[in-house]
Amino acid sequence: MSKLVRANTAPKQKGGKEMLDYSKVDFSKILKRYDVEAQNETTPEAIAAAMLPKDPVLNKVADCVLYMKFKEVGPATAEALKSKDALDIINNGLVVGMECVAKLYAEHIYYLPEIMMAAKTMEIGIALAEKQIPGGRSTKGTVVMHAAEGDPHDIGKNIAAVMMRSSGYTVIDMGKDVAVDDVVAKVKEVKPFMVTGTALMTTTMTAFPRAASKLVAAGINIPFMAAGGAVNRDFSESFDLGIYSEKAPQTPPIADKVLEGYDWKKIRAEWDDIVGA
Repeated sequence: MSKLVRANTAPKQKGGKEMLDYSKVDFSKILKRYDVEAQNETTPEAIAAAMLPKDPVLNKVADCVLYMKFKEVGPATAEALKSKDALDIINNGLVVGMECVAKLYAEHIYYLPEIMMAAKTMEIGIALAEKQIPGGRSTKGTVVMHAAEGDPHDIGKNIAAVMMRSSGYTVIDMGKDVAVDDVVAKVKEVKPFMVTGTALMTTTMTAFPRAASKLVAAGINIPFMAAGGAVNRDFSESFDLGIYSEKAPQTPPIADKVLEGYDWKKIRAEWDDIVGA
C-alpha cells in the first residue's frame, strides 16, 4: 500500500509541514473485503424475494415476521384465518418468515435484537392461529436446552431455542449455569429426543462429558449437542453421545435428522452434509 501511495501522491504544504495528497490514489484496489461485498449483496429485500411465499395472504404474514412488525402481525394473522387453515398460516407463513430471519442472521445481516424481535412477532401470530387448531399445534418433539454449569452466558442458547421453536419443536429451556445433575434429572423426567448445552468458557465446557457420562450410565443414549464459543467439533466428538453445532441455525436441521432415526454416531459421520459445511 505504501508504494502505491508514494507513486500516486505529491507532497503538499500545510502549516509549514509536508502533507501527502491522496486525491489520485485508487483505493478500490486496496484492502478489499470480499466478505463485506458478499454481505452487501444479501439484503432483507433479496431474501424476501427468494424465500417468502408467493401467496399474497401468506406473504403478508411472513413479511410481518421478517420485518418485525409486531403491531401488524395480529391483524394480518386474523385476516389470513378468514381464508387459510391455521396450520398453513403457521408453517407456510409465520415459520417461513422466521426462516428468512435465520438466513439473515447466518449472513450477519441481522443480529440478536432482530432475532428476538422477530421471534416475538412470530409468537404473537402463532398464539392467534393455534386457537383455531383443535387440541393445539402438534410438536415434532421435545429437546432440553441449557448453558453449562458455571457459565452465565446464554445468548447463543437463546437464539438456538428460538430457531428450534420456530421449526416446530418443544423446547425445555433450563437457562444458564445449570448443574450437571439437574440436566440429567430433567432428561430423565421429560424424555427428550436430544439435549443441548452451550459454553462460552473453557472452564465450564467440561460439564458436557460429565453429563453425557451420567446419561450413558442411566441407559440414555440420546445425542448430546455441545455448542458455544468455547467448544469445537473435536471436543464435542471426544465423548460418547457428543455431537456438534457450530452456529444456532444448524440446530434444527441436525434435530430433524435425529427424528429421522440418526443416532449420535451417524450425525457425526454425516455432519458436513447435514449442515452444508
